[in-house]
Amino acid sequence: MTRKSSPARTTLGLATSQHGRRAKGRIELLEGIAETGSIAAAAKAQGLSYKAAWEAVEAMNNLSCESLVERAAGGRHGGGTALTMRGREVVAGFRRMEDLYRRFLAAMQAGGEFDEFLQSLWRFNMRTSARNEFLGRVSAVKTGAVNDEVHLSIGAGIELVAIITHESTLNLGLRKGSEAYALIKAPWVILTGADDTLKTSARNRLCGIVSGCQEGAVNAEVVIDLGGGKSIAAIVTNESIKSLGLAPGVAACALIKASHIILAVAG
Repeated sequence: MTRKSSPARTTLGLATSQHGRRAKGRIELLEGIAETGSIAAAAKAQGLSYKAAWEAVEAMNNLSCESLVERAAGGRHGGGTALTMRGREVVAGFRRMEDLYRRFLAAMQAGGEFDEFLQSLWRFNMRTSARNEFLGRVSAVKTGAVNDEVHLSIGAGIELVAIITHESTLNLGLRKGSEAYALIKAPWVILTGADDTLKTSARNRLCGIVSGCQEGAVNAEVVIDLGGGKSIAAIVTNESIKSLGLAPGVAACALIKASHIILAVAG
């Protein structure tokens, strides 16, 4: 039987530890977006750079079963940012659970729904060096003599394929229907034009629209909106951006080798 997910299961954490305070800051960022309709204004109120705020939003959208934040059309400046219905549910659920936490700590420690809620907080408190983090469910495991092929559905109709050792599959307890995280470092993501017909050995091909390009001295970060609130970031050279004609609004694809996807589970 499938258990219905409540707003509490996708909240970001209680301010009871260093990780919790970081997660609470994300809730406050969501609240700021809801109040101002602007991620720039919400970021300023949190003492964050615009880039850091958008990276937090992208991470939350990627780790949520549904988008929490979306770009909104119209407004005084021709557009803005707004919480989705799910985003509003998450904020409201967090505040309700925060209040319950203060008043019923003993009940939470006893287990039940509260214990389940605490377990779900790990999703947003996890820290890794990977720029791209996706939460999904294993849709298939194909066992080999040495390596296994694991298919992970991350929502928005997107499925990732990862190659890991059979021992890792057993250690992580991966099986069809189990929850897992896919971690992909931005330098491992190869970009191509959407109309590129070149055949490659990369098993994963995710296509969308470039939502941002930030150039540095040598390299640049390119973010592709995959739809459904999902996005993926890549680090490429500035020269690659020019040769591929990448810019916001341009269609592009991200190629990821199955061996470059790291799988993880909540401990």
